[in-house]
Amino acid sequence: MLNDLLVAFQAVATLENFLIMAAGIWGGVIIGAIPGMTGTMAVTLALPFTFYMQPIPSILLLVALYKGSTYGGSVSAILIKTPGTASAACTTLDGYPLAQQGKAGKALNMALYSSCTGDFISNLSLIFIAAPLALLALRIGPPEYFMLMIFALTTVAGVSGRSLLLGLVSACLGLLLATVGEDMYGSFRFDLTMDMQSGLAVAPVLIGLFAIPELLKIIVFRHNQSHKPMQLGDNRVTRDELRRSLKAMLKGSMIGVVMGAIPGIGPSAAAFSSYGEAQRSSKNRENFGTGELEGIAASESANNGCCGSTMIPLLALGVPGDVITGVMLGAFMIHGMTPGPMLFENNLHEVYMLFIGMLFSSVLLFGAGKATMRFFSHISRIPPGLMAPIVLALCVFGIFSISNSMYDVIVLLAMGIFGFFMFLFAIPAAPFLIAFILGPMLEENLRRALALSRGDPSILVSSPITWLFASLAIFVVVVTIRQQLKKAKT
Repeated sequence: MLNDLLVAFQAVATLENFLIMAAGIWGGVIIGAIPGMTGTMAVTLALPFTFYMQPIPSILLLVALYKGSTYGGSVSAILIKTPGTASAACTTLDGYPLAQQGKAGKALNMALYSSCTGDFISNLSLIFIAAPLALLALRIGPPEYFMLMIFALTTVAGVSGRSLLLGLVSACLGLLLATVGEDMYGSFRFDLTMDMQSGLAVAPVLIGLFAIPELLKIIVFRHNQSHKPMQLGDNRVTRDELRRSLKAMLKGSMIGVVMGAIPGIGPSAAAFSSYGEAQRSSKNRENFGTGELEGIAASESANNGCCGSTMIPLLALGVPGDVITGVMLGAFMIHGMTPGPMLFENNLHEVYMLFIGMLFSSVLLFGAGKATMRFFSHISRIPPGLMAPIVLALCVFGIFSISNSMYDVIVLLAMGIFGFFMFLFAIPAAPFLIAFILGPMLEENLRRALALSRGDPSILVSSPITWLFASLAIFVVVVTIRQQLKKAKT
């Protein structure tokens, strides 16, 4: 294997391949930093340009775009509280407060270090443990998915802020909104208009909930706010801060690897699960949500930890883990390679070239992040009064460009007004978003599991994996109740 990897290394280490990967990473970072412009859009738009390229450089270009856009989402999340991607929403919770404290550069650096660490560990897992993880993913059916979603929802307790009750109210509202549209059996719910039959997309809800309320705050409270631009302050992450965040970073990377290898989960669920786990196990858990570097490390390492591992079911089984790997499956087929067990027999050299190229892309991601950080960090110097219309234009443009739909723009603005009222009543927005993203997966897998068992609920605890996730969820609930009781006594 080592000899094959060395041969693949020599084949990948060419100027042409480096330029292709660098272009993909840079393009992905810029696209990911624009609110509403997703990695899926970047990969899909780049696909036609790969038709006339060699197979491996074309796949590496798509992978580089995916990785770059995943990291790029954190830039706007930290600087303007507008996550470029859904997986970066968790980064907003601590990244934006740090930017307000004049530590935007420190937050961006921690996001970059965590993203590169998660990405590198994910690539190593793809190379060395792809087969066992793929077999584990095959054992996960609807009951296991359902219990995993229940466990992920326990994150709500960690991001509820001062009031767990208001956090639960927010999560319930998110679950309710997630039911809008057509369900898996073709029934329509809350379809007040024809457009609502297709439900609410994640992007307009996400950006409307986090970005638009900030703009409304600038307008409504303009007489009470300072109009001075935010200062970048100290940009460096100290050795102590890095050492303190290392545990959350490594744990988040592994959560990202495992959840990324499970088809259909995605980096958003991984980021929220990692954030909740980091908060539960941190000595500084009280600082989460107010500008804690460990929070950024946990969420960014987890969402980038999914980048490599989402390729595991694709390469090992021929099953795309999400929309982006679905596009990559098409790219493989166009170039005459069929992902699955036979790929490792028929195209082993190309597979190793892909592995080596993905490791190189982690290094390029670090360089591109450092270079673009200097440019993007100047955003924090723009006065709030000037920033508001720029952000609004970017949000509207980004959302409209996804599907050329005014309906999505209306959803964006409506969610913005709704988010502003949530702010006025001190209802946290993060539990709402977690429930909105996980709600459809929770419902779909519950209904599939009950359909398989003909309505017998015992199927939900019918395997060791379901028991594992159920035990973890119960443990978190018990710990949360205990903490709340202690807080009430003090």
